Amino acid sequence: MLAKSKKADEAATITNEDATKAVRAESDNKSENENVKHNAQIEDDGSAAESDAMKKAIADEKDKYIRLAAEYDNFRKRSAKEREMIYGDARADTITKLLPVYDNLERALKMECEDEAYYKGVEMTMTQLMEILENMGVRKIPALGKPFDPNRHNAVMTIEDPELGEKIIADEFQTGFVLGDRVIRHSTAVVAN
Repeated sequence: MLAKSKKADEAATITNEDATKAVRAESDNKSENENVKHNAQIEDDGSAAESDAMKKAIADEKDKYIRLAAEYDNFRKRSAKEREMIYGDARADTITKLLPVYDNLERALKMECEDEAYYKGVEMTMTQLMEILENMGVRKIPALGKPFDPNRHNAVMTIEDPELGEKIIADEFQTGFVLGDRVIRHSTAVVAN
């Protein structure tokens, strides 16, 4: 029995030693975990500052990109508008240079002509010119019998005519034209009253 008791004591001692070792190991583990947590927290603090700096840099770059994209979009729109204006100016200038041809054909049609074929040829040329101008968006400015509009008409004379109202166009010396909404030549007119 003594042998059993001795063995039990040895087992208890071994068990106590094992428990002490286990407690020490657990304590060491806790210390190690705390050290790891502490180090991780220090790294997190460093990472947080680094992360904040990185986020700010990304935000700055994104802002630069957005501004650059907006600037490019504005440039593209401005360039398109300038191209359109240049094209419109060139078109208006070209049409303005063709208007004396219209004036001469109009004068020729007002003259009496004995040669019917010649008159018909001038009339056909005038019709073709008017079709071309209309296809390009050019229209005559209505003048005769209309109220005087200084934005569309140019008054060179005034007359007294009781049959016409005040500031009504009585006669037209030169036909005016518009290209779209843009006046390319004002009507030269005589205004009543």
